[in-house]
Amino acid sequence: MNEEIQESIQVFVSEAGELLDEMESALLVLEEDPSHEGHINTVFRAVHTIKGSAGLFSYDHIVDFSHHVESVLDRVRDGQQKITSELLSILLACHDILENLVQAAVNDQGAGDEEVQERTRGIAGQLEQYLGESACAVDENPMVSHEVLQIDDQISGIELGSNWHISLRFGPDVLRNGMDPLSFMRYLSRLGEVVQILPVWDDMPGRGEMEPESCYLDLEIEFKSDADKVTIENVFQFVKDDCKVTILPPLTRHSLYKEAIEDLPGEPMRLGDILVESGAVTERELKEALEVQQSEVDQAELKMENISKTPIGEVLIHKGSVHPELVNAAVNKQAKNKGSPEKTIRVSADKLESLINLMGELVISTANIALLANLTRKDTLNDALIEATENMGQLVDGVRDASLGLRMVQIGETFFRFRRIVRDVSHKSCKDIELKISGGEAELDKTVIEKISDPLLHLVRNAIDHGIESTETRHKTGKPKKGLLHLSASHDSGGIVIKVSDDGCGLSHEKILAKAQDLGLVKDNQKLSDQEVYRLIFEPGFSTAEQVTDLSGRGVGMDVVRRNIEALRGHVDVESQPGKGTSFSIHLPLTLAIIDGFLVRVGKSFYVIPLDMVEECTELPEEFQNASQLNSYMDLRGEVLPFIHLAELFQEKNVRSGRENIVVAKFAGQKAGLVVDELHGEYQTVIKPLGKVFRQLHGISGATILGSGKVAMVIDVPALVKTAASGAFEHGRFSSNSEVLN
Repeated sequence: MNEEIQESIQVFVSEAGELLDEMESALLVLEEDPSHEGHINTVFRAVHTIKGSAGLFSYDHIVDFSHHVESVLDRVRDGQQKITSELLSILLACHDILENLVQAAVNDQGAGDEEVQERTRGIAGQLEQYLGESACAVDENPMVSHEVLQIDDQISGIELGSNWHISLRFGPDVLRNGMDPLSFMRYLSRLGEVVQILPVWDDMPGRGEMEPESCYLDLEIEFKSDADKVTIENVFQFVKDDCKVTILPPLTRHSLYKEAIEDLPGEPMRLGDILVESGAVTERELKEALEVQQSEVDQAELKMENISKTPIGEVLIHKGSVHPELVNAAVNKQAKNKGSPEKTIRVSADKLESLINLMGELVISTANIALLANLTRKDTLNDALIEATENMGQLVDGVRDASLGLRMVQIGETFFRFRRIVRDVSHKSCKDIELKISGGEAELDKTVIEKISDPLLHLVRNAIDHGIESTETRHKTGKPKKGLLHLSASHDSGGIVIKVSDDGCGLSHEKILAKAQDLGLVKDNQKLSDQEVYRLIFEPGFSTAEQVTDLSGRGVGMDVVRRNIEALRGHVDVESQPGKGTSFSIHLPLTLAIIDGFLVRVGKSFYVIPLDMVEECTELPEEFQNASQLNSYMDLRGEVLPFIHLAELFQEKNVRSGRENIVVAKFAGQKAGLVVDELHGEYQTVIKPLGKVFRQLHGISGATILGSGKVAMVIDVPALVKTAASGAFEHGRFSSNSEVLN
């Protein structure tokens, strides 16, 4: 397979994935509003587009199955079949099968393995039950004129007055692609009255040249309806690639369009965007006009000498898509609000990863140059070098921020994927659960989002299985019958907090403590706070479930949640109230690659503290100077502040050039002081992961390379703050109890 075909297949896979996501989202919305035509059309368009693209690569199994799905959806669009809960479940299963068939096709596995083939046959059989006889002929529809079936050699013009005028020019491959031109007329009649249909045979060849599978039908339609232009155009969206559609609005609509243009918000917009936003033209018409404007076309077509310089409004006027007075109104609106819209481009994730890696090396090299320049600061001849180095450092900062911003994506897309999971799992467990999503606009590094999906999945499944009670139990306790599962995200202290909350029965303090004592995790006479007890559920093999289900109860999953989150330099907290619910809060950094750090020296070694967690720096009070204890407390302007001597914790020999300093760090609302020997200020930190041998080190989350070439460790602030606040330290290391609880 040559490289060009391989790239085309990858594009097909990518687009199919996006279409399947749209299909799934639309189906889940249809569960709440089965009659929503927009989402029905979205599902149809997704299946139809996948079918057409698969046909280009001869993926016949996808084409055949898509055809069955498309036929059922066509009946739904025509009003012959309603969306029921049973049909919705079948269509969701069709989504899964299409996903499997796409993956099997690109892997040269044909129709997939035996399990996929069996499921495909089963779902196809269920789809057949929804396929009855063909829809009634057009002449049986009282709203469609009998002239649709007549051949009229003399075409009289349809004057533009109080009705819409629609010109359809079907392509020759419409019939080959499985489309029936008359079905669009039936669907159009649902939006209003088809006053007149006149066939046009301008492209009809001679009898000997006709091909039986080709379509030569063109139509001129007079249509009476209160629908808008976009709604009418959507009738033909599934044949738009094989058909030219021109829709001219009634003259009575022009004043409405002008008012809509004037009422648009005063934000920068292009002329074409203004016309689309007001409804005067559709996105398809704008796209076609842009293609005309950018292409080399015959001068006679638009009667212009230089098509490349033709304004988009002129193109739309000459194509008959819009009236000149509406273009003038849009031009006036654009003159008031000049600007350019945001443009997007698809970039390979591997290329972004390579860019970030190179950016990291550039940051390290810049730090090395800055260090060498500062060594010659006493030499006045090198003032220009120092200034140039500082300017370069500022530019590198800007490029770094821009590069990291390329990988920042909204977490809402990840949240929305759980709608299907919540639906399926709640149905399987016979519970009625509502999923609420908030804060989906919060941005996070794409790498972090990919790695947090599995922990979120475990938490969501556990909330449904263990947290939220059955409908009967909730009714007996006076709760709403429908349980609530809430996914939210918000920024905090330079990071992000993701919460998974439910309004279920909450965690049982007694059950957890008893199970922990049975497993030897807690001594019989040991006293623990609620937070410490709740954190026991993250221990390997820990489960209080009385019965093992398909979803949970085997004691696996929650320990994986904690490990995966901590591997992302994050932390998870648990809050629970008996009878009211449980909330898991996941604290994560925004990015894993490059951060702003605060460089300090402890003994002969250097350490980096994430800058977004540094509250302030101050000199350690004299009574605590040269102290040998690991941790203690001090009065910080009336606030009790626990602090840790990092030299004692990391067993560093004291090499002090002056008085000790304390860095006040904050995480998840708690503060702790980190005592260091010397402050070196802000430092761009390229985080390097620790090897497997060092991953069990407490208090360290990674390493970085300094400009001098030395290695500095990155402090695990969440672990140190949490442990300092609880006082769970032994000399030189975390206590054994802390290892269990943290």
